[in-house]
Amino acid sequence: MDETGRMMSMMSDSAEGPMAGMDMTVMQRCIEACAACEQACTMCAGWMSADGMSGSAMCMSCAEMCNTMMRMMLRPMPTNEGEMAAMMAMLQATSAMCRACAADCGAMGDSASATMCAQVCMNCADACDAMMASMKPMMAM
Repeated sequence: MDETGRMMSMMSDSAEGPMAGMDMTVMQRCIEACAACEQACTMCAGWMSADGMSGSAMCMSCAEMCNTMMRMMLRPMPTNEGEMAAMMAMLQATSAMCRACAADCGAMGDSASATMCAQVCMNCADACDAMMASMKPMMAM
């Protein structure tokens, strides 16, 4: 088991309230996707700036959003409906930001770095969507 897997296991063992039944593998995938997206967007923004291309601000905003989402998921699990709603809103916003960044990077044409960034952003958006789907049944608790 890797280090992130061990952390997820510890978090699962200590989960309380509405998150007690959370599938931690979904959360682990989302954390890893956010970390990868942060890195890809930071690198892509650097490449864009060096090449004099526009779009670096979107990439940096996406990188920061993914970092914040990842840090939220590494904190103790939400224990009430208000915290759950905030987590869902942040996941939704991160997914939207990743999709917007992917669209911008995808429009860059022949840039291999932008194409890679677009794919990583879409993977992160999908992971955030999967996390939201796994949390929805817990929202009614």
